Amino acid sequence: MTESTGERPVADPSILALKDDLPAFRAALRAWLAHNTPRDWEERLARDFDTEFVSVQKDWLAALETIGLAVPHWPRQWGGPDLSIRLQVAIYQEFARANTPGLGMYSISHNLLPATLHDWGTPEQVARYMPAARQGEIWCQGFSEPGAGSDLASLRTRAVRDGDQYVINGQKIWSSGAKFAQFYMLLARTDPDAPRHKGISMLIVDLRSPGVQIRPIRQINGNAEFCEVFLDNVKVPVSNLIGPENGGWRVAQSTLSTERGLTILNCSERMQFLFERILEQVRAGRAPWYDDDQWRREFVRAYTDLQAVRQVVRQMLENVERTGAVGDTPLYVKLLYSEVQQRATELFLRIEGIEGQHLAMRHVRGYPTGSWLYDYVSSWAWTIAGGTNEVIRNIVAERQIGLPREPR
Repeated sequence: MTESTGERPVADPSILALKDDLPAFRAALRAWLAHNTPRDWEERLARDFDTEFVSVQKDWLAALETIGLAVPHWPRQWGGPDLSIRLQVAIYQEFARANTPGLGMYSISHNLLPATLHDWGTPEQVARYMPAARQGEIWCQGFSEPGAGSDLASLRTRAVRDGDQYVINGQKIWSSGAKFAQFYMLLARTDPDAPRHKGISMLIVDLRSPGVQIRPIRQINGNAEFCEVFLDNVKVPVSNLIGPENGGWRVAQSTLSTERGLTILNCSERMQFLFERILEQVRAGRAPWYDDDQWRREFVRAYTDLQAVRQVVRQMLENVERTGAVGDTPLYVKLLYSEVQQRATELFLRIEGIEGQHLAMRHVRGYPTGSWLYDYVSSWAWTIAGGTNEVIRNIVAERQIGLPREPR
């Protein structure tokens, strides 16, 4: 592995050439990662999180670009290699094995934005925004508001048509990475007289526009990646409308489905390798807690549940690849993963006892790091982000199981 000395990573176009031979592809990628994964990226983040959070991920994105794997799930027409789900799973597994830096800062740019534009964007929007997003332009998502989180249809941010532009006024909250981002995928109300779900539109907002104010929110885990965003008479061209006017609710479903799909594939594979390292300690006799019957039962349950999550994620993505249909499975996947993560981190926090009651500053990953107090307090975000677990349980009960609707 390399230090972050400014030395360029070694390009190896032959890795993609092996995509029809999975074992050879995996071996070549593993060898490249062994020589090119930076050793010091976690230390850089611990030393100066706010500065290094961006630079570490930009450096790693540039390194992956040299082997054509910056955006392995993108189709060829957007500049990606259009790899199969089997290969994408292998890539995330090898990233987890090598403990590479994450690319959470680009989760909107590389996952949510392309899914949304694929279904709803104009050719001009695809041509304008996709190449820059692939190369590292940072996007964030502007959905939640102080009075419209779980009940997103209650949002009150207004976008009023004025000739060839919209004028936007309102406030958003929990916008991950907004302080680093150039563009915003914003939901705003364009028809206040329409039914709640039918008067909403999605717009692209340049966060450098006059009238935009961004305030980071310090969280319980010490990080401040979430932000409040205030919009005061912000002008946005009509050409930045994604999908039909007043059709933003349907557009947002494409966005949220992706958030719960590829993101959890990465997180669950990272969590799997953390569990495997714990099992190595057990086999080597370096985990005396495993002799406790109750702790052993809880660990086995969490490990087994994680295998179920990984299997459901793969089946969901393979189904999308085969049929193009997303359905409601991403909701269930998000619910399962968030609960496994919270249960596992709480278990190891109890196992460590008083010695674990210190908050070691880590970084934004979305999966356990082995710093259990940090992991546990961070895990609560997963029960809220992308739809609260309480709301998702209702949706799963009504849509998938067929139970009676909750009284409104």
